[in-house]
Amino acid sequence: MVALLPVAIPVASNGYFHKAMSTAAVPSRTGIANLPLHYGKAPRWLFERMVKLAREITVVIVTDFGPEEMLRRLSHPYWFQAFGCILGFDWHSSGVTTTLCGAVKEGVKGLERDLGLFVAGGKGRTSRRTPAELEAWGELISINPAPLVYASRMSAKVDSSAVQDGYQLYHHAFFFTKRGSWAVVQQGMNESTRYARRYHWLGEVVTNFVNEPHAAILSEARGQALNLVAAESDPARTTITEIATSQKPEALLSDLKKLKTLSLPAHHYLSTADLHPDSISRILLSTYERQPDSFEALIGLPGVGAKTIRALSLIAELVYGVAPSYRDPARYSFAHGGKDGIPYPVDRKTYDQSIELLRKAISKTKLGISEKNEAMGRLNSLNNTTIV
Repeated sequence: MVALLPVAIPVASNGYFHKAMSTAAVPSRTGIANLPLHYGKAPRWLFERMVKLAREITVVIVTDFGPEEMLRRLSHPYWFQAFGCILGFDWHSSGVTTTLCGAVKEGVKGLERDLGLFVAGGKGRTSRRTPAELEAWGELISINPAPLVYASRMSAKVDSSAVQDGYQLYHHAFFFTKRGSWAVVQQGMNESTRYARRYHWLGEVVTNFVNEPHAAILSEARGQALNLVAAESDPARTTITEIATSQKPEALLSDLKKLKTLSLPAHHYLSTADLHPDSISRILLSTYERQPDSFEALIGLPGVGAKTIRALSLIAELVYGVAPSYRDPARYSFAHGGKDGIPYPVDRKTYDQSIELLRKAISKTKLGISEKNEAMGRLNSLNNTTIV
């Protein structure tokens, strides 16, 4: 795997990110970011302005470079974070994800057909309405919603079941174009560590949902994880699928009950204490009867979640000797850092280039003079900040 390092993100003449986001240079991930878990929401006065500015910036980018370019930028964790900063939200708060996605969704409302850019999903219960929203849009703009619904379901399944890193998904935003291109920004929370982790997907670089499907990885924190979408987990994925389809449920349950008497190495994420063989017997019967032909098809089955995959991973490792990856996919921190050196001192060159990118966008908008001056003033204050 080629990791996407925190590099500069200027825009090339064709509108694509130079190096960091050009199709040729992008590895097969778009990213993960860790953020302190903050409760509450943006004040109404701020959110109303965020909606207006988000709308104008989106209109400029789509008008100049096309809706697919907006997907590329939203799927880039560094750019997404900078976008949230420009809109005036806390740079290190988990709320930047939900608030920014909500502002973009609200900002483009009524302009979707003209822009060719659509947004579904959101936070909590709204996230669960994503398939219905996609199907409704499919009827209105004459596009087959099935591939989009599948991408939405699988991206959520992967980040909740195939990557078990301790974060429970609670936000899922799905961005797409009338050509069928898509991007996903979703977030999970870990209440014990009080951190949230953001996952970015870009459809154009996803060739396989279960083999390195994200596009860059950045995060402040690392931890233990069961990472079945890592390239080195390919033998484990194959073995898990074979176990689920070739062994009768009775034999699998017998193996699981035996495993509960074993002690696993301390460095492993998996724990037999969480196994309840009887509770997953119905799911194992379903996988055996339906015979999924791949790991992707297996995790796509209704009812197959984190506990089922964890149980099958244990059997694959301890019975068949095929270990999955325990590499936490989160590797790097934010692109810009913080003024107080947390998580590290600001990378001024990258920050200035991001600000300049947005300065050019704002200068082309149709914002009112007062709002435009306010936005430009915010940019200038950021640009003139002295870094010690």
